[in-house]
Amino acid sequence: MIKKILFVTLSNIGDVVLTLPVLDYLKSNFPDSKITVIVGPRPAEIFKNNPNIAKLIIYDKELRLRSKIKLLLELRKESFDFVVDLRNSFFGFFIPAKYKSSFFVPESIKHMRDRHFYKIKAKIPELENKAQDLKLNFDKKSLYLSEDDEKYIIEILRQNNIAPEDKIVVISAGARSHTKRWPKEKFSELVGVIGKEFKVKIILVGDKDEAVINKYILEHAGYPVVDLSAKTNLGQLGCLIKKAKLLVTNDSASLHLASYLDIAVVAIFGPTNDEKYGPWSEKSVVAKREIFCRSCEEAQCRFGTLECLLLVKVEDVMRRVREILTQTVNRSSVMFGVNTLQAAQIYKRILIVRTDRIGDVLLSTPVIKAIRAAYPNAYIAMMVSPYAREIVEGNPDLDEVIIYDKDIKHKSWKNSIKFSQRLRKIMFDLALILHPTSRVHLLVFFARIHKRVGYDRKLGFLLTDRITHVKQFGERHESDYALDLVRYLGIQANDKSLFMPIKPESERWVNEVFNQMGIKDNEKLLAIHSAASCPSKIWPVKRFAELADKMIEKYGFKVLVVAGAKDASLARGVIKLMKNQVIDLAGKTSVSQLASVLKRCQLFVSNDSGPVHIASAVGTPVISIFGRNQKGLSPVRWGPVGAKDQFLHKEVGCIECLAHNCKKEFACLKAITVEDVLSVVDAVLL
Repeated sequence: MIKKILFVTLSNIGDVVLTLPVLDYLKSNFPDSKITVIVGPRPAEIFKNNPNIAKLIIYDKELRLRSKIKLLLELRKESFDFVVDLRNSFFGFFIPAKYKSSFFVPESIKHMRDRHFYKIKAKIPELENKAQDLKLNFDKKSLYLSEDDEKYIIEILRQNNIAPEDKIVVISAGARSHTKRWPKEKFSELVGVIGKEFKVKIILVGDKDEAVINKYILEHAGYPVVDLSAKTNLGQLGCLIKKAKLLVTNDSASLHLASYLDIAVVAIFGPTNDEKYGPWSEKSVVAKREIFCRSCEEAQCRFGTLECLLLVKVEDVMRRVREILTQTVNRSSVMFGVNTLQAAQIYKRILIVRTDRIGDVLLSTPVIKAIRAAYPNAYIAMMVSPYAREIVEGNPDLDEVIIYDKDIKHKSWKNSIKFSQRLRKIMFDLALILHPTSRVHLLVFFARIHKRVGYDRKLGFLLTDRITHVKQFGERHESDYALDLVRYLGIQANDKSLFMPIKPESERWVNEVFNQMGIKDNEKLLAIHSAASCPSKIWPVKRFAELADKMIEKYGFKVLVVAGAKDASLARGVIKLMKNQVIDLAGKTSVSQLASVLKRCQLFVSNDSGPVHIASAVGTPVISIFGRNQKGLSPVRWGPVGAKDQFLHKEVGCIECLAHNCKKEFACLKAITVEDVLSVVDAVLL
């Protein structure tokens, strides 16, 4: 019979809260026992005035040796039946008892709450089977929340016009260590987004040392918040958190307090180990970024960057907040914040590879979105060619854009090997190769990426997983083909919407250029693009000129002529043939600036080319002109994807397409008339 228990807990508040389920469990199984608690000075208030604790001993590890020995001798006289020493101290070693908690815990048990449980169940047979229940369905009495604390919180909420029926989100932006603190600027932005999206009451909490952080959030959030910095003790904070729908926090004591009270938690983790210290309430998730050196658990970042924390974006945390507040978290697939997809292995560092043209890369952006949705905490990078950099730079679902320049910087095999070694250092565990090339397959092979998924061609045997390449049959759209690799991983991927980052600096550039050229906000803008990657895709410039003139005369458009630098002369050939004045932007825009230009237009007419997909991505209606009669190059595979977008493509009886060696002077393109294009304009503009 166990009548007297010595419970030796830890020194930090969060660590002590992690031990409370064990204390509750002991009290539940031995209700008549008297429990003596030894605790450090900082978390002592957890146990003060708690009627379930027979005796509280506040132990300061800085005590002189004589005082420590005196305390030890006094405790030896108590004749404890069970000594539970969760800090593996000299108390557990020198104080005699019939039962003692285990000093050793198997490495397979990760989370500290479960490790603490193992220490007691391993030593008392009657507890061993009972302790298997990790739902912990017993009274939670170890954190004593007094009536006075409850009344204080009710009054402070009333003073801040927060009614009992209001939904509350508590934000705890501080942490004891600076390496655990997500930037206050991001917290400020997050608070504004949460407030505006969910119309909740937001309360900032923290001690006096965190008041500066909360003051910044209060001043910059752009949404009304209540700042309770240094206005609550631990019991009052517990009463407040019990009333919340959600706590958003760093790795902090508040995290474990909410977990103990079974309140939903979104926890932001950097270098600390969420498998050990992550939230443990029924609805809890972690926002983190799995870079190669995480989780180091070091007090200082050895690289001086703290990237594991800084790479966590506001949208990453918001994705997790939405899961909680819209009740889409499936607890059976979440364990301490790790999203374990039923059909897919967990990948921590993922490389997406596509090194062909800008349009091809843009059509692959649904892959990025699907991978981020499936692996919200993974470190995701995309490897592209230099000219496609701006297609993905700024994509919120990517952590890094890696440039592979096969034409100049990495042309030699020596430099390509060095590039592969760089990839190897990042320790990717999954590579998705969306466009097969022999060189890319060699690079990811020598980078020792554990799982390499791609197509069964161009040295495809170097991949670990291959799917059959059928793109040449053109039976589906390229964006859908790209998603096949995602589906191969067991991930449902049906969202084919494209994403083109719009950069603030490009928006400013367009504003300046339009102001200089006298373009007003209410003017109807038509952009035309007469270039393409191959002569077999280029509609005659004379027809582009005629079309632009008629669009000006019939619809009152102001026309912008756009093209890349190498195609500027072709674009100016169109301008020379026109009767009306146009704005010449050929060769004058970067890819990002072109996106901002097209975003302002009401219509875009182009050959089959990369800018077609940029226009679709930014929501501008497109009319795209196709030539060649090849299934793999058809509009079924490469056509624009916008809801109102149209394409023109005519059969002219060719048995075999000779592409740029066409013997019929590109009859397929010439078959498309200006009137054909005009005939679909109304359908697009309506």
